[in-house]
Amino acid sequence: MSTTDQPTFEQHCEACRIIDRFDGHEDGQIGTPAHFNVLDERRLVTTLRKAEGSIADGVTSFAGSMKFVYIHGIWFGIWVALNVGLAGVSREFDKFPFGLLTMIVSLEAIFLATFVMISQNRQAARSDIRSRLDFENNLRSQIWSVHIGQALGIDVPHVEDLVKRAIAAAEEQLNREVG
Repeated sequence: MSTTDQPTFEQHCEACRIIDRFDGHEDGQIGTPAHFNVLDERRLVTTLRKAEGSIADGVTSFAGSMKFVYIHGIWFGIWVALNVGLAGVSREFDKFPFGLLTMIVSLEAIFLATFVMISQNRQAARSDIRSRLDFENNLRSQIWSVHIGQALGIDVPHVEDLVKRAIAAAEEQLNREVG
């Protein structure tokens, strides 16, 4: 999108000119969102929820539970007990080293890994929606704040300079704590 395609602000609004200068040059472009309509996150997430995704979330939720562990512990115990002859030699169907059990467990692991990845992708999509909504809300707040500050006669460039210094100090402190 070229700068001529982007919406421009009202030239007579001093607060809009201040916002325009935040990027380092005044060019008449303060943003492209269509007047910053915030979308309903629940509606967007609902549109992402398809039957396949819901099934993947359910399987992943169950596979990550202690109930899943208990069921598998019991299942493996019975399988091994049957196949080492504890229930009688006539009951053995998968002799040691349990090749059939190994194959079943390997297939289960493949499918569970796939379900986990599907659920992670859905969670990432939800996170992207939340990030977009946060951006829109932050942009809306910034524009409103500058306009209110301008109406109250607050020195907006001075306040913006303080904000930049506070952010730099906070980042420096975080880097000291992390590093």
